[in-house]
Amino acid sequence: MRDDSAPLIWIACLCAAWCRTCDDYAPVLREVAAEFAAPGLTLHWIDIDDEAELLGDCDVETFPTLAIVDADNVRFFGPLTPQPETLRRLLRATVQSGAAVPVAPEVLAFAARLRRRRG
Repeated sequence: MRDDSAPLIWIACLCAAWCRTCDDYAPVLREVAAEFAAPGLTLHWIDIDDEAELLGDCDVETFPTLAIVDADNVRFFGPLTPQPETLRRLLRATVQSGAAVPVAPEVLAFAARLRRRRG
């Protein structure tokens, strides 16, 4: 059962099946995200080729690209170096702070689709 006072947060890693960096990063992302696990936090691994419709017009130029979205705002959207400590610092700053960042309309549209996604 979900704690209704806990914020809804979606963490989405945008990757590609052919990307070896993404393959290496998948367990790092799961492990570090688990450290921040809380009611309402959902992790998504999104293959940009298989789920192009979900991504929409968002451009992904570098892997991994991470999106952190809450019920109202985008907290982060951009590429990230694939080191665990970099991810920890980002999650600490974004998941716990709740601050929104300015993003392009196509990122806002992606965030809306991500919020409606199940699982």
